[in-house]
Amino acid sequence: MSSTATEVVRLLTVKDRTLAVAESLTGGLVAAEITSVPGASKVFRGSVTAYATELKHRLLGVDATLLAQRGAVDPQVAAQMAAGVRTALGADWGIATTGVAGPDPQDGQAVGTVYVAVDGPSVDGDGSASGGKVRRLRLNGDRAEIRMESVRSVLALLLAELAGEQTGNERAQDTERNGGF
Repeated sequence: MSSTATEVVRLLTVKDRTLAVAESLTGGLVAAEITSVPGASKVFRGSVTAYATELKHRLLGVDATLLAQRGAVDPQVAAQMAAGVRTALGADWGIATTGVAGPDPQDGQAVGTVYVAVDGPSVDGDGSASGGKVRRLRLNGDRAEIRMESVRSVLALLLAELAGEQTGNERAQDTERNGGF
């Protein structure tokens, strides 16, 4: 279990929030990392491993036209996967991974092209999600390295969003607990 996954579970628990995961190239590794943390059952709703492109549409609600035109390795696909799993599994936060781990290119995308996304609850009155973010990664390494870095990256993106969601009082408490840092 990673310290990032531990901190994600801790913040979700403190905030009384839940998480759902949509995975493609990581094939369940993100869910495994989260569930390796003791207490994850308090916050983790579940995951959908939509490896096949048509499952991204059928199970996660990704726009079929978008998939047909751009393929599964696309920033909008990642964003829709995160939002879709959040809705499908009834979670406060959704995260997603899609990309090419290799050995061959896919949908015109080079090996190592990955998109990670996070979708979270609205924190303002305009209905926008505080966590509606997508990050493009250009990763090097073999298939296993690309997949593991995708896991690390999506959890880091979620952690940044969760930390940004904290109120001033929660930040002060965290600072106090962490010795003023």
